[in-house]
Amino acid sequence: MRIAIEHQTRYCFDQPVWHGVKRLRLRPRNCAVQSVVDWDMQVEGGLIEAAYEDHNLNATALVSFGNGEGEITITCRGTVDTRDAAGVVGAHTGFMPLWLLSNHTELTAPGPKLRALASRFERHAGREDNLIGMLHDLSAAVADAVAYAPGHTSATTTAEQALVAGRGVCQDHAHVFIGAARELGLPARYVSGYLLMPDRVAQDAGHGWAEVYVAGLGWLAFDVSNAICPNDLYVRLAVGADYRDAAPVTSLSQGGGDATLSVTLNVAAEQQIQQQAQQQMM
Repeated sequence: MRIAIEHQTRYCFDQPVWHGVKRLRLRPRNCAVQSVVDWDMQVEGGLIEAAYEDHNLNATALVSFGNGEGEITITCRGTVDTRDAAGVVGAHTGFMPLWLLSNHTELTAPGPKLRALASRFERHAGREDNLIGMLHDLSAAVADAVAYAPGHTSATTTAEQALVAGRGVCQDHAHVFIGAARELGLPARYVSGYLLMPDRVAQDAGHGWAEVYVAGLGWLAFDVSNAICPNDLYVRLAVGADYRDAAPVTSLSQGGGDATLSVTLNVAAEQQIQQQAQQQMM
C-alpha cells in the first residue's frame, strides 16, 4: 500500500530560548516491510546540524535553535510503500545486542502488577511450539488489564503505573507488553510510527507498538491497542528499548519558559488522496 504522510510539530515558547537542541527521529527507513518513496523534512526557527544513524540504525537528525527565538516548527512530508507481512519484520539489525533488549528500562521495570501478569505465561515462554500463541495471549491480557483511555498517562508513565491505574494509551500498552516479555526472558523493543486509519485522514498523534524477537523468525510486531499484528497500514519511524529510545522528538533547552506544543498530522492512502482531489474538482 502507498501511504502519504504530512506531519507538522510546532513548539511555541512564552520566553526567549537562548540555546536548545532537538533530536529528531522523523525519517522512516527502508526495511523488510516498507520502502520510502520520497521524504522531506523542513525546520523553521532552527538549523539541522547533523544527520546520522543511531545505535538502533534509526535515521536521526540534531537540530539547534535559540538566539532569543520563541518558536520552532518541524514539517515532514513523504510517501511510503508498505506490505503486509503478518507482523514479521525480520532479522535483527543495529548495534543494540539482543541480550540488552532483554533488560528492563526505567519505563518497563517490573513491579508487583507486572510480575503477576508475566507469571501467568511463564510455563509457555520456553516452549517454541506455542511461543507465538502465547504472545498473542499476552497481548490480549495487556489490553484487558489496561483499558484504552487517553488523557490519563504521559510520556513518563511507567508500565507498572499504567497497570496500577488500569488505563492508558498505545505507549502504555507497548511498555506493559515489553516489560512482561522481558520478564519472560524475551528480547523486546518499542516502535514509533504512523497508522493509517481508513475512516479518517487527520489524526491527533503518531502511534506506538511493540516487537518481540522470536528465534528462527526474527522480530514479530504486536499492536496491543488494536489487537493486531501490524500490517500494511503501519509506517515505522524508529525502534528502541522503550519510548524514550525511539521518540520522534526529544529536546534540551536553556530558557524558553513554558512551551505550547501543537501537532498537525495527516496520514492517507493513495486512494484517499485521489478521492479528495476528485471531490475538490467537482
